[in-house]
Order: sequence, then structure tokens, then C-alpha cells
Amino acid sequence: MNLSVGIVGLPNVGKSTLFNALLKKQQALAANYPFATIEPNIGVVPVPDKRLVKLQEIIRASTPGVEPPIKWATVEFVDIAGLVKGASEGAGLGNKFLSHIREVQIIVHVVRAFTDEDVIKEGSVDPKTDYETIQTELILADLQTLIKQKDSKAVKVDPVKKSAIGKLYEALNSGKPAREVVMPQEEEASVKDLFLLSKKPEIIVLNVSEEDYKKDKIEPIVSQYTSILVTNKEKMVVISAKIEAELAELSEEEQKQYLLDLGVSQSGLERLIQKAYQTLGLISFLTAGEKEVKAWTIKKGTSAQNAAGVIHNDFIKHFIKAEVISFDDFIEVGGLKKARELGKARFEGRDYIMQDGDVVEFKIGN
Repeated sequence: MNLSVGIVGLPNVGKSTLFNALLKKQQALAANYPFATIEPNIGVVPVPDKRLVKLQEIIRASTPGVEPPIKWATVEFVDIAGLVKGASEGAGLGNKFLSHIREVQIIVHVVRAFTDEDVIKEGSVDPKTDYETIQTELILADLQTLIKQKDSKAVKVDPVKKSAIGKLYEALNSGKPAREVVMPQEEEASVKDLFLLSKKPEIIVLNVSEEDYKKDKIEPIVSQYTSILVTNKEKMVVISAKIEAELAELSEEEQKQYLLDLGVSQSGLERLIQKAYQTLGLISFLTAGEKEVKAWTIKKGTSAQNAAGVIHNDFIKHFIKAEVISFDDFIEVGGLKKARELGKARFEGRDYIMQDGDVVEFKIGN
């Protein structure tokens, strides 16, 4: 499964600059005027995972002459044009852009937390107001969806869905996003097909100035905006889009030195992707062979049988068992062959729950 992330926010808060940095090339038009992004730009970005490099080294060392390529897990970033107040009613091409948000799994809400007089503030007032403006537009769009559903014949004869829509409507009408509405599992399932915008998990990206992007300033900034925007600081990531853009132009070694000089260990890209995985409850299992070394994205709690189906649908039906080694054991002993000799490899059945970093070889029948 690929992770799909929608980047949203008011115009000129740094969305397209961040998008360009993530892709390491200018795929979005980061111009200094409103609606620089007309169509949603989509880019697929590899997920940084140092474990794959180590697995490649083990395979190379144990099999002379073999250089398996690394196949990274990927994240699809969708750069959605800047929303403005009134977007739910079509302002600023709003209806078109709101529809693009429905297709992503998680929303990354970029908030302008920097001061730059040279960058036009199109509709931007302050971080709290900016955040609330976008939230309001998503809620209003969802209310329109629910109003259309409330009086439909299908809902009138479905007590479960009718109850769910009633609860959602009441909450949204009071300014509460759908993601905060607690409902029984069957009610949740009944409204899944509505693709409510405010139901989607969100991450708040605080786009700060280069001067504020220092190790000793990041945590105080998170604390400051937690009290202003949301109560859960775990939803926030501090990034300087300008610094990410500069990093994108450097070699790997130069990037490491740049980050070292700033006193941070990871780029904004790495922290943002990790936060998205954490928010959506995703993990990666790994495969390592002479043909390739690869990371596969699954939900926490996925069984071995269903994980095999991520590689190929037919593997679910023909699953026999999974040979599993923890990543640490694989590296410590130097590969699969030695792991088998030392009893570090084990066979698991279809109901085994996959763990992050499991190195797996699936046994599949005909």
C-alpha cells in the first residue's frame, strides 16, 4: 500500500516550496502569488529507511558479485492549491480543490509560522486564524455532504447510518471536526463511503523561518503552538521549507553536515513521513534477497497471510507459512543462512501478527 498525503493550507504559507523540496526538483510552481498551483501536483517520494542499506550490505557481503537494488517504500504527496475563506462555497476555485482532498489518506496542514514581508499574505492573518479558516472550510464542505444525505431514501431506511449522520451533523454544526466524533464501529463503517474531509487524520506542519529552525528552538515552538492550535503536540512537525529546499540541492554528505550544524539529526522530510506513519498506524516489513532489498508498508496488526498479499494478491490464497527473522538478528548474525543455523529464523503461520522490521520470506504454494 502507498501512503497518500495531501498538503493543504492558505496560499503562500510554503506548501509548494515544501513540495518541491520533498521531490528534490521543481515540480510545483512556487511563485509569490495566490493560486500558483492550479492543478494538484503529485509526486512519489521514497521513504528514508537506513535498515534497507544495512540489509543490502549483508547480502553483498554474503554473496560476492551480487548487488541487490534497494526498493524503498513510497509516499505519494499531493500539493493541493491554497484554500481561502469561502472555499466550501466555491471561492478561490475551492470546490475543485476540496475534491482533491477526498482522495488522500491523511492531511498535512501547513501553517505559516514565519515572518517575511516579501511574501504576500493572501488571506493569512496569524497561525490560529489561518488554521481555523481551513478547518472551517473543511467542516462546511462536510456539512453540505451530510445535508444531501440526511433526506435521502437510503438513509431513512438505514437506522445505523441515520444515527451516525445525526451525530456527525450535530458535531459539525457546532464547529467540531468529524474526526473527533466517537461512534460505535458499525456507525463508523456506515459513513465511510462519505469520505468526509474533517474525518481524515491530520498533521500540522509549522513552517518556521531559517533562524528558528534550531535544535534548542523546536520544542519551545511546538509548546507555544500546542496551546494556540491543538491540545495534542504529537500532531505537530516543525519544518523550515526554505531549509528543506536548500537541503534538496546538496549531496548526502553535505546534507548530513548541514543538519549537524543546525543541531538536528533528521531532515523535515524524514520527520514528516515518520509522523504520517505513526498517525496512520503503519509499519514496514522487509524482504532481502539477491534480486532486491525492499520495504513493504502495512497497517499495524496485519497478519502474515495478509502481509503476503501486499506483495501479490495470489499469495493470500496460496499462503503456507512465513519464515521470519527480526532485523536486529539478521544484521547481527550476517544474513538468512546464518540465522537458520543459529535458530534465529522461525516459521510462523497465517495468523502471526507482523512486527515493524520483520525480515520475511513467504512460503507460497501453487
